[in-house]
Amino acid sequence: MNQRSTVVIIVSFIAFLALILTWNSITFTINSGERAVIFRKFQGGIALDKVYNQGFHIKWPWDDIFVYDVKKKEAVSSMDVLSKNGLTISAELSYRYYPSAEKIAYLHNEIGINYHDKIIMPEIRSATREVIGKYLPEELYSTKREDIQDEIFQRANKALSDNYLKLDAVLIREVTLPLKLKAAIERKLEQEQSSLEYEFKLQQAKKEAERQRIEAEGKSNANDIINQSLTDKILREKGIEATLKLAESPNAKVVVIGSAKDGLPIILGNQ
Repeated sequence: MNQRSTVVIIVSFIAFLALILTWNSITFTINSGERAVIFRKFQGGIALDKVYNQGFHIKWPWDDIFVYDVKKKEAVSSMDVLSKNGLTISAELSYRYYPSAEKIAYLHNEIGINYHDKIIMPEIRSATREVIGKYLPEELYSTKREDIQDEIFQRANKALSDNYLKLDAVLIREVTLPLKLKAAIERKLEQEQSSLEYEFKLQQAKKEAERQRIEAEGKSNANDIINQSLTDKILREKGIEATLKLAESPNAKVVVIGSAKDGLPIILGNQ
């Protein structure tokens, strides 16, 4: 083995050893539901045009990688807010959110990993106070609750979209009112429910009365039509047919003793 071959072997061994020692600093893996951005120390910092998808990647050992979880996450926030009439309401909301995967580099460059505490929570709280401040406490116990949730979602989602974040849902989990106010609202709702039940029963009674009236009119019209169609001749013909059938009965002894006012014979008989 000549000197040149020995140098090549030594250099190769050193390179292989360096590769082993630096392997973890030049490679990285992005798991499912994650994205990553790179900070290039000697190439201008955060690469805004580069977002790493899941899988295996290689980088320079002096560059830093920041990994973001882009799956949907849920958080709960409790707060005291003022209603339209100035009363304090304790509200608990749950909301689902996630960062915009394609804009992770911008999110990291402008806000950072702690985006939930910096952006999402303040925006949720701000939107909740603004929206609930437009409504009365009792409206949170009625069908307005869904409208309030939707309005909070729309306001907060718009603000988050401007910061490379997305909101999936907002739910009002619990609303706590002063005990006296809560009792008053519940009494009012019970009265409204009773009123609605009474109105429903009244409507049903009106419908039933209308049905009976229509049915009676139908029967009356039918009887009028039948009466108009029954002339003396038709009645006499029907009477003759009935007399003949009665006379033909094997169990009857027929005796004709004159005629009735309509000209039909009078039939008498026994079994």
